Amino acid sequence: MKKITLTFGFIAGLILTTVMVVSTMLCYNNTNFEGNMLLGYASMLLAFSFIFVGTKNYRDNHLGGTISFGKAFQVGLYISLVASTMYVLTWLVEYYVFIPDFMDKYGDYMMRDAAASGKDLIKTREQVDEYKRLYQNPVFVIILTYIEVLPIGLLLSLVSALIFKRKDRPAATTLT
Repeated sequence: MKKITLTFGFIAGLILTTVMVVSTMLCYNNTNFEGNMLLGYASMLLAFSFIFVGTKNYRDNHLGGTISFGKAFQVGLYISLVASTMYVLTWLVEYYVFIPDFMDKYGDYMMRDAAASGKDLIKTREQVDEYKRLYQNPVFVIILTYIEVLPIGLLLSLVSALIFKRKDRPAATTLT
């Protein structure tokens, strides 16, 4: 199971981190975060589709076609953790080394968006200030970044486990 989870977790993590780095570069220069957020979540769905591939591969090639819900969920969970950890580590490097003023630019975007859509500017400013405060502590940066990506992996791990669980080996069909 270790090889499966590391392989498919790495593939998923590579997709996540590549799209994140490219979209961060695009929005950092353009400051249009909305389109990049959509791209980011679409890439998460694409990347975490490897949970399905990894779970099915493990069931069919290593367990003789049977897998419990718990074991299937465990495979998905580990793939999610590998990919999410790659995402978090990449964000930490990207944020602290290359774009330490990211929260200022993102806060400006939030304020412009709130003004354009008629949202309460005072509440938006409070949210921006809270995010900036949290981002002063690397532990919170890690937690917030995991919260951004890991729940999608967990949800798809659950769906994958429900789809691929099989207690009995499927009966072979014979043509007569």
